[in-house]
Amino acid sequence: MNSSLPFTQQISLTCAGHTRPVVQLSFSNIVGNKRYFLISACKDGKPILRDGSTGDWLGTFVGHKGAVWSAMLSSDTLRAVTASADYTVKVWNAITGQELVSLMHDNIVKSADFAGSNELVATGGQDKSVRIFDVNRPDKPTIVASHTAPVRSVKWTQHRNMIISADNSRHINIIDVRAPSVAHTLETPENIASISLTADGKTLACAAGKRVLAWDIDSFKLVKDFNVDYEVSVAAINPTRTRMVVGGKSDLLIRCCNFDTGKQIDAHKGHHGSVHDACFSPDGQVYATGSEDGTVRLWQANPGSEYGLWQYRHI
Repeated sequence: MNSSLPFTQQISLTCAGHTRPVVQLSFSNIVGNKRYFLISACKDGKPILRDGSTGDWLGTFVGHKGAVWSAMLSSDTLRAVTASADYTVKVWNAITGQELVSLMHDNIVKSADFAGSNELVATGGQDKSVRIFDVNRPDKPTIVASHTAPVRSVKWTQHRNMIISADNSRHINIIDVRAPSVAHTLETPENIASISLTADGKTLACAAGKRVLAWDIDSFKLVKDFNVDYEVSVAAINPTRTRMVVGGKSDLLIRCCNFDTGKQIDAHKGHHGSVHDACFSPDGQVYATGSEDGTVRLWQANPGSEYGLWQYRHI
């Protein structure tokens, strides 16, 4: 790095509104007028929808009676799906906030995602099963996979038309919905803290212990395996697979790293609690972080350039 360049201090956008830890975040696809949205899941039981580039509050989904562990938007951003400790997954009209259907479970649900259609929802949770619900027949789910430990995360990848499910132990299942059956199983060296997909669904990232791993979804080949000296809570890769954001479980730092080499480029400290989740915007210009401190923060992926509401001071 050229030492003659001025040091630029980034000011993150702090998004208040939650009253308990923020445990999961997800950006939408880009819709009309280059706009995109951000939805957050929180232990306060009230998922929030925001403008993705500014963090401005747009609405709160009210109806759950327990902590919400997961919140996702459909590919067209018209619907939202949330998973909760109240044993339900709810599908919402993302424009009006109206609850459309409640999908009942027999235990805590930790994750849910739309499975290639606004009518199909994949879920996973404490009972160790991965289910697919047709929202038009909510009482007849299909179990498509079973784990040996509680399911932590369920992700849909449109690229391969498959469901990816990760448990609290060391196993990630790649599920072919058409079969339905587990097409492939990935194993991690340590217990899984989180998984995430790139915007195109082609690369899977995983935080596990003091390791950050990444797989190519087409070949299921492990393409990156970085060792670090801290417990990793989350790892997210930008759309162009050049940068990676990594959160630590105990040191409160947000690290930006070169995805090719794993070398740390920058680090930010803003949260006052552990970082539970991070994700990149669909254009790669912004990444969001959610924390134990109950806030969502938005960070510029390329500090120093003009984008959104960011302000800088040059020292």
